[in-house]
Amino acid sequence: MSPWEIVAVILALAYLVLAMKEKNSCWYAAFISTAIYLFLFWDVSLLMESALQVFYLVMAVYGWWQWRHHADKQQNLTIHCWPLKTHLLVIASVGLLTLIFGYGLAQKTHAALPYLDSFTTWGAVITTYMVTRKVLENWIYWIVIDAASVYLYIDRGLYLTALLFMLYVVLVIIGFYQWNTLYKQERHEHVNH
Repeated sequence: MSPWEIVAVILALAYLVLAMKEKNSCWYAAFISTAIYLFLFWDVSLLMESALQVFYLVMAVYGWWQWRHHADKQQNLTIHCWPLKTHLLVIASVGLLTLIFGYGLAQKTHAALPYLDSFTTWGAVITTYMVTRKVLENWIYWIVIDAASVYLYIDRGLYLTALLFMLYVVLVIIGFYQWNTLYKQERHEHVNH
């Protein structure tokens, strides 16, 4: 456990708590935490997780812009759901990408746990996008991805990060219920107008 891992974990927690509250400042914490994790994951041979951090950096800026852009126009980006067909397509795509990239990593690199690393990475890619667009089901996806990540980080000796992801599993369940309540309120208000 390094001091950098401690800082990254604290900022990652701050991101999640602020995102649960729909605070635009969550994206600042995400950006800094992500920059630190980019190097930490590379150092322990989690190549896909390291690459994922580059995506997270871009998504932190995109998420910040999306949430702020709607706030500046005095219109909130509302929580919404995706249809079942979209979820089935997403799950099939993540599965296929996991197999392709996992196989490629296993054959051509020194990556640790290439299939699990690929699964958590590709799952996180789509789920992060879902957060930036305030798709309610993002929290359900995170439960699966974060739970799988716990094993990945324990295997690589990132114990504090594994603990963070155990806590994430609990927090994303709470986040789902918070957003679901807001979603129902927004729908109720929309119907009554």
